[in-house]
Amino acid sequence: MTDEGFDVIVIGGGGAGLAAAATAAELGASVLLFESERELGGSTQLSAGLFTAAGTSVQAALGIEDTPQRFFQHYMDLNQWLLGPGLIAAFCENAGPTLEWLLGLGVEVPAKVSANAHMPGLCQAGVEDVWRGHVPRDQGYGLVQVLAKAVRDRGVEVVLNTRVQRLLTENRRVCGVVADDLEVRASAVVVASGGFAQDGELLARYYPAALRAGEDLFVVAAEGSRGDHLRFGEEVGASVAGDGWGLMLPTAYFQRLHHWQSGFPPKSRVYVDATGRRVMDEDASYAVSTGIIEAHGGFVWAIFDERARRTLPPGYAHWDADHVAAEADAGRTVRAGTLAGLAAEIGVPAGTLEATVRRWNGQLPHGRDDDFQRHRTLANKGSQENPEPIDDAPFYAARVLPAELVCTHAGLEINAGAAVLDERGEVIPGLFAAGEAGAGVLGQRYVGGGNAVANALTMGRIAGRNAATTQR
Repeated sequence: MTDEGFDVIVIGGGGAGLAAAATAAELGASVLLFESERELGGSTQLSAGLFTAAGTSVQAALGIEDTPQRFFQHYMDLNQWLLGPGLIAAFCENAGPTLEWLLGLGVEVPAKVSANAHMPGLCQAGVEDVWRGHVPRDQGYGLVQVLAKAVRDRGVEVVLNTRVQRLLTENRRVCGVVADDLEVRASAVVVASGGFAQDGELLARYYPAALRAGEDLFVVAAEGSRGDHLRFGEEVGASVAGDGWGLMLPTAYFQRLHHWQSGFPPKSRVYVDATGRRVMDEDASYAVSTGIIEAHGGFVWAIFDERARRTLPPGYAHWDADHVAAEADAGRTVRAGTLAGLAAEIGVPAGTLEATVRRWNGQLPHGRDDDFQRHRTLANKGSQENPEPIDDAPFYAARVLPAELVCTHAGLEINAGAAVLDERGEVIPGLFAAGEAGAGVLGQRYVGGGNAVANALTMGRIAGRNAATTQR
């Protein structure tokens, strides 16, 4: 710190803020980081830590050829080219180097095939043809611990439990912040305060689709996700990008925690819509599964049998044999002695539901799925055994819908250098943003597991680098 303040102030101590602070400090900048909560980590700490990147040493060690250009094409195509190509190109080109930086700091991603987002190694993150999901040891918690050590080792001053009140401006330039009613000046400010998933009013304004889940909605984002970035943006006339976008995961109505705490639905299940017909690969990536469900009326019925319920692995909060039985006893999960009786209870044609289950039983238990190719998804997840038939009465039906709110995508519009833009598309001097606060990378369609963490850390690095070289 100089008599005039700091070189860089970072607002937020999640993945984006920590990456920005560590990077700025590496370049010799004096850095002050404010975190509104009592500990560092934000939503990154609550995540699986999965990181999507292309052209990495982990891929190369497994003999996988990939490039940022190929990643860019997939990313843009999945989002129907609604995102800014320049920004996405910068993200795709820098995600790999950011992963290498993390590996150099001590993050461990073993060069081995992973079957899921909780097994360290390389996994299929979404619907990409080349696997790009890098799963670290110790999940998001481990990532944050490594980044927090990097911040400490580089001399960043960290102030916890302090929520920044507003930005300081001078001659249209952002020159610091106000926190605890004190003015602190800086050459540049990086907003990395997270999203707004915990603020109902902002959800209604910028992501009303999340509220369609009604009482089934539950939020897994960090408590600090209160939309401070949008309020800062209003102060300086920043443009907002990503309005109406976010990430909702399809879950059973009774889930209220991350899936690694709630548990996982039985392998032997079929998803049907109001017609009683099967509508999707039941294990489809959430890069596309939410959109499929929305196209079929906003929810589907998960149909399974007593054997599937009884053999659910113990120890989970919600997808547990006793919990499902209790939901059925209470009448919230539908249960019936026959498929025809189940169909009557959920209001679908009995003959259609029976035909759907009969066709499913003739395929998946024998290792193939001519209709939706789920056998391929199961193989990619490391499944060693085929699903059991759905034929052991009683039968169950549980509503599955987009109800788990993970992150929001509306935020301060940024360019390829993570600089915040005003409503005319011009750079606001001295202001940068990253993560959920810096919008334009997370699009209408979430590319797959690791998209948000990769965005946070990659754009955080870019923001920190450019903030450190900003001149007053």
